[in-house]
Amino acid sequence: MEHAKSRLAEIIRERRSVKAGYIDKEVTQETVLALLNDAIWAPNHGLREPWRFIFVSSAEKKGFVEDLVKTFPPDMQENRRNYFSQPAAFLIVVMEEDPRQKQWEENFGAVSSLIQNFQLLAWEQKLGVVWKTNTQIYDPKVRDLLGVKPGEKIAGFLHMGYFETVPPQRTRTPAEAKLTVYKK
Repeated sequence: MEHAKSRLAEIIRERRSVKAGYIDKEVTQETVLALLNDAIWAPNHGLREPWRFIFVSSAEKKGFVEDLVKTFPPDMQENRRNYFSQPAAFLIVVMEEDPRQKQWEENFGAVSSLIQNFQLLAWEQKLGVVWKTNTQIYDPKVRDLLGVKPGEKIAGFLHMGYFETVPPQRTRTPAEAKLTVYKK
């Protein structure tokens, strides 16, 4: 039996990672905070809320990119400058690490849920977001630049920018192809 698609289901299916083609429109701190204040309702074990955020505004982006590219080898700096200059702003998501494996995985699941919430909420406003986990998130020089403390992990850089053109939809494997039904 086919069920009617909710608006939420439509947004989930419509959302894309917007990696380029941003228009010249500022991503404001007020917008990011409004999105985050809804996104933080992500499920998280024990209400640990294992996250914090570093916002790089459109106004601060150029200086940030210049500081960031200095953490790369000289032969990569121009390439990285071009790459990081595309988004209008960044949100860096930092998670609390826990030495206990179960809690670490629960924290990462919570942060991932928060990021998905953020992406869906942003999509409604035609604010494109792509979650990037490039190698700089592991670099001690980048951690220092961002003030990431011991016991914290950079979960990713969210590249953000408003868009006009929606990236094409890519197909997904139907759930039926990956579902096993347990029978005794």
